[in-house]
Amino acid sequence: MEKKRVLVVGGTGYLGQHLLEGLAGATHCGAPRSYDLAFTHHRPDPPQELLDALAPVLPFRVDLRTGQGFGSISEKFGQPHAVINCAALSVPRECENNHESTMAINVPSSLVGWLTSFSNSSPLLIHLSTDQVYEGVKSFYKEDDEAIPVNMYGKSKVAAEQFISANYSNFAILRSSIIYGPQTISPVAKSLPIQWIDSMLSRGQEVEFFYDEFRCPIYVKDLVNVILTLIQRSISDGKPMQLLLNAGGPERVSRLQMAETVASVRGHNSSLIKAVSSFSVNRGVISPVDISMDVSRLIQELGVSLVSFKDGVQLTLEASGDS
Repeated sequence: MEKKRVLVVGGTGYLGQHLLEGLAGATHCGAPRSYDLAFTHHRPDPPQELLDALAPVLPFRVDLRTGQGFGSISEKFGQPHAVINCAALSVPRECENNHESTMAINVPSSLVGWLTSFSNSSPLLIHLSTDQVYEGVKSFYKEDDEAIPVNMYGKSKVAAEQFISANYSNFAILRSSIIYGPQTISPVAKSLPIQWIDSMLSRGQEVEFFYDEFRCPIYVKDLVNVILTLIQRSISDGKPMQLLLNAGGPERVSRLQMAETVASVRGHNSSLIKAVSSFSVNRGVISPVDISMDVSRLIQELGVSLVSFKDGVQLTLEASGDS
């Protein structure tokens, strides 16, 4: 049987690396499911430790703005059966300061153009969007609620969703919340939320957290499972899909509650955690207040289970050797 080919766009990022690791060890009905894997990267050279850990995996340097590099994937890897787009400019403040770059990278026009060049079939495109497409004025947004983003990052992601829906026939769009979990094979430079909270409280340092900004953080391995389930369904059914799903965790928590949970799991002094309003800080970008999401459609559609935030924090810290 032909191995299915899966391409991760943005494979050196946080989710991308966890996804490659999950695909490398994937099982189906209790038996190993082996994929041929490739990933794209923007930096000059991919991390050697990632290549060593996941061999055989093919890296390709791609410029998402121009599409340069996709032709090499066609030649050396072939037409993929599934493509997961994890690549984005995702720091809201940076997006606010670089509108042109944000739109050029976050709206996957070159990727979709490449995918539509295959004449015999349309590979499944799984695209990572964000909870920041929502305005943030109520709790538990549903997929059918109007997307009214308040910052450039959210606007670029809405534009991406609209572009894919209008120009491609086989896709699943996942509106992800904060993604947390263990460090990656090749450590990412960005600060990881649970590890950062734990580090600050471990030092006995007082830290301020917003009590009035709410999200539905999702454990990274749950999100990987969601994506694996979508790929397996696509391969089994052989039919195009057109899905839009909220991909958050099962609980609505404030930044303050996130910190309190880490303190509880680790036994830190909770008096170090100071509650402040999100309106008391100028972050250089508007941040939606409450973009918690209703994830019932995700659970019903895919039959997945999601770990509680407390259990996810425990698993994260155990993986770091800090339980």
